[in-house]
Order: sequence, then structure tokens, then C-alpha cells
Amino acid sequence: MSDRFDCGECKESLYGRKYIQVEGVSHCIPCYDRLYANTCQECKELIAHNARELFYEDRHYHEHCFRCLRCDRSLADEPFTSQEEALLCNDCYHNEFSSKCVACDKPVMPGSKKLEYGGSAWHEDCFVCHGCEKPIGGQSFIPDKDDYYCVPCYEGRFTPRCSLCKKALATGGVSYKDETWHKECLVCNGCKSPLAGQPFTSQGDTPYCVKCFSSLYAQKCASCNSPITGFGEGKYISFQDRQWHQPCFKCSHCSVSLVGSGFFPDRDQILCGDCNNDQEDQ
Repeated sequence: MSDRFDCGECKESLYGRKYIQVEGVSHCIPCYDRLYANTCQECKELIAHNARELFYEDRHYHEHCFRCLRCDRSLADEPFTSQEEALLCNDCYHNEFSSKCVACDKPVMPGSKKLEYGGSAWHEDCFVCHGCEKPIGGQSFIPDKDDYYCVPCYEGRFTPRCSLCKKALATGGVSYKDETWHKECLVCNGCKSPLAGQPFTSQGDTPYCVKCFSSLYAQKCASCNSPITGFGEGKYISFQDRQWHQPCFKCSHCSVSLVGSGFFPDRDQILCGDCNNDQEDQ
């Protein structure tokens, strides 16, 4: 009589049947699956001994149950991410949780080059100048409402230009006769010194500093022979073809001020009433 060869659990004969040994004890297939097989996290059924089993974070799955929660794609041979115990393929995860490019509305994938500004994100190739439509990349740019410009395009479209050199005024500048100028471009037509920050005037459309204008064009005071410019002590008195600074308009004899008083011309002199009377009495 031959020796018995039975299942260690159900005691049924294993002759002519498949079996699996565990720690020296032989088990028929049904008993092995019942005792040792893991339960699938998804379908809650046993994972048979001959089924491909997948394991992730203390959870077991049939191969066909290991799928993306959103698109139902098999994750057996795909990269995936767990989001609050839900399994998601990379595409679904990034569609749902990654920042999206405001230009093309597609996800900005981790590891890809992106640009961020004002709480928005762009693919590097999607962040383009509204003017020339070329990628801005790491260059400087200027926002204008919802549009973005590279510096050359912005200056070409919006920045005022200097009346002299026609180049853009990026910062600063001065205004003269309803035109804009670089500070270094607005200079005296005589001595070429910069006029920004100091009083100046013009002859026609040509600007001059006070000194050059006075030397070239200003009337001379009949008393001190200095130019009458209209700057500083700019008030003056005019009589016939002569002009005087207001402080210089005084009696040629006693030097009393004649501003607001009657006076008497005497050839190249001007006299107050008293001095004129004295002269007539002589």
C-alpha cells in the first residue's frame, strides 16, 4: 500500500493534482488561495496564485484592477501618482492638479521649463511678445494690461521719443514746447550746456541758456548796460527806444528811484522833478 499524499488543510489526496508547499506543508490550490492569497483593494476578490499581482503602499491589486481612477487606463506598466488614495495616471494627475499655461490651457508638466508672473504660468515657448510674437524667455519684458511686450517692441509702440535724437525715453526726460527730450539732448544752442534744471528761454524754436540769450538777443539797460532778460529782477521800464532795469530807473543826478514817479528826459539823462527844476534855475 503506497504512502498517503494529502493536502495539509482539507486532507484530500494531492496525487495527480497541482499543489503548493508552504513551510514544508503541501496545499491544494483552492486551500492555498483561501489561506494565503491577498485580497484585491479594488474588487475585493482574492488574487489567485496564478494571477499577476501588483503591490503599492500595503495594498494589493489584480493587474486588471490597477487602473487610473479618471481615465481607466491600466497603470501596470505606466507611471502614476496617488492622490488621497486614488490612483491617477500622470496625464490625469497633471490635468487636474498641475498649473496650466494661460496661453494654451495645457498643463505645465513637472520638470519642463515654465515662466511665472502675477500668479499665472506659461510654457517657456508660450510666453511670447504681443508685438513680435517671439518667445520672451529670460529677457526683460513690460506688461500692458493683459499683454506682455519685449523691451524693443514696447519702446517702439508706447514710449515717447526724444525730439532731437528720436530714441526712446525709457525713464526721465524733460518737456519743452509740447515735445519730449532726453535731459542730455536739451542743450543751449549757444554754449551747448544742458538746460534741464535751470531757467532758459528761446529765440523762435531754438533754446538758449540765460547767459547766451542775454548776450545774443536781450536789450541792454540804458543805465548799467547789462542785458534785460526777464529772469530774476525781470521788471523793466521802457521809454522811447531805451529800457532800464526797474532798480536802475533812477534820477541821473540824485539817484532817487523814478519808478511810479514823473521824470524828465534830458538828452541821455533822466531827472526827477526837483533835479529838473534845479537845472532850469541855473
